[in-house]
Amino acid sequence: METKIINEIAIVKSNEIIIKDVQSAIDFIMTIKYETKCNKIALNKGAVVEDFFILSTGLAGEILQKFINYQTKFAIYGDYSKYTSKPLKDFIYESNNGKDIFFVKNEEESIKMLSK
Repeated sequence: METKIINEIAIVKSNEIIIKDVQSAIDFIMTIKYETKCNKIALNKGAVVEDFFILSTGLAGEILQKFINYQTKFAIYGDYSKYTSKPLKDFIYESNNGKDIFFVKNEEESIKMLSK
């Protein structure tokens, strides 16, 4: 796991899956907050378990609720073009129009959205 801080945002990149369930999400939030003192985090999409993007599992809602509970803005950056699920596309659209959770293409867009 590689972490850099840009504009008080922790940009995290990992080749391994970091977020695989609710507990791993909490551990991730607390670790990044402790190590960086940042309450805005961007993470590459490859570090999130694929089940997260299948809304019927309920995993996305449970995990993202933890980010809200711990007052942490969160962006997941990566390529979402392979997903055809209308509910997922709607979920991404609604999230991106909010102020706490974002699904974006790259690190630069993560920084832009988290800086709002």
